[in-house]
Amino acid sequence: MKNSILTILAVAAMVACKKNQTTTSDQSADSASMMTPADTMITGDSATTGMTDSDAQNKMLSEQDKKFADAAAKGGMMEVMIGELAETNANNATVKSLGAMMVKDHSKANDELKNWAAATGYTLPTSLDAKKQKMYDDLKAKKGTEFDRAYTDLMVTDHKEDIAEFKKQAAEGSETSLKSFASTTLPTLEHHLMESEKAKKAVN
Repeated sequence: MKNSILTILAVAAMVACKKNQTTTSDQSADSASMMTPADTMITGDSATTGMTDSDAQNKMLSEQDKKFADAAAKGGMMEVMIGELAETNANNATVKSLGAMMVKDHSKANDELKNWAAATGYTLPTSLDAKKQKMYDDLKAKKGTEFDRAYTDLMVTDHKEDIAEFKKQAAEGSETSLKSFASTTLPTLEHHLMESEKAKKAVN
């Protein structure tokens, strides 16, 4: 009889232990499943930390885009600066008018490029490179007919180069807004070339 009672108690104890183990493991599974979304959220947040919108957009710009934007900014600045020189240093009325047109049109294009850069988070150059600075300094030292000839020569050469660069960007650029800027500015540059060639004939 004693043996039977002990056996029953032993079995009861074993069943009770199994229930506790099952409950414990169920609770562990529940707590693990509850933690999973929180863990995932933390990982997701940390993966995006440190990346700003402008960083992301800058990574989307190709080397062609960056090269073009830098060249257009420096070229546009020089056009305005030497256009202002033409308004004061030129002898021929046609050359003075050409300078005024360059200042007006290139100031507008420069503003459009700056607006693009601000929207994209791209930093444009704010000063001329050594080559363009030398061109400006050389022209600044000239007056009258000598200035007229040097300025119109430069405008013809420079606008031929500009047109080639803007056509390349319109065809091969990656960033849509910058491609559009190149395309819409091209007719103005072509008009500048035509007027520069007329002014060059007038002073030679």
